[in-house]
Amino acid sequence: MALTRSALERFLAGLLNPGAFADYGPNGLQVEGREEIRRIAFAVSATAHSIAAAAEWQADALIVHHGLFWKFHGARPLVGPFARRVFPLVRQAINLFAYHLPLDAHPEIGNAAVLGHRIGLGEQAPFGDHQGCPTGVRGRLRESLPASALRERLAEILEHPVLLATPDATAPVCTIGIITGGANGGWAEAAKAGLDAYITGEMSEHDWHEAQEAGIHMYAGGHNATERFGIQALMERIGRDLEVECRFIPSANPA
Repeated sequence: MALTRSALERFLAGLLNPGAFADYGPNGLQVEGREEIRRIAFAVSATAHSIAAAAEWQADALIVHHGLFWKFHGARPLVGPFARRVFPLVRQAINLFAYHLPLDAHPEIGNAAVLGHRIGLGEQAPFGDHQGCPTGVRGRLRESLPASALRERLAEILEHPVLLATPDATAPVCTIGIITGGANGGWAEAAKAGLDAYITGEMSEHDWHEAQEAGIHMYAGGHNATERFGIQALMERIGRDLEVECRFIPSANPA
């Protein structure tokens, strides 16, 4: 018997608790498609590429971290590139689900938590504060590493170049805060908490100066690269618990 859209929606809401977050856009079902779901595609972002790949695979649903609708875009006409994302979903009756901050912050399958486990971060606890909700994790490496060695470990795990702003590349790093993606300014919260280092996806020009001047090691490993882990962990959970066919659609986005 196929999974239903409403059952999938209930499962995701129970797992990710989207109502707890004041997010930058709607979490949950963003485009309604068919009711029966036998195949689910997963991607970091709802792009023309990921939507076309989901349609080619004949997916009944596409679940992403970055959806189509954001408050900073405001009302948008269905024309041009935006239309070329929306119309294939509608024509193929593909359900689009998106979970942004809930997937960043989840303590087990969240982007930060999974990345933390990959680099050996133990004693994980919630970290970051967006209107009262954590958006990442903090923790302690099982064995401290020189700042430069941690960059090498991150680059290997992320399969992506890693920027490092550091007051001393040879200094040991043990305590780390992680908020993936575009959380450039989180280094200040990590410094305030007395952590050795901060890991995110992006780094502005002023962050490179200000973080190291504040005495913290800041790592930026790419927005897309740091946010593959949560959606892949969610895919594994859904495939296991709901016994539905799943496929991850990678992106070549280097940013």
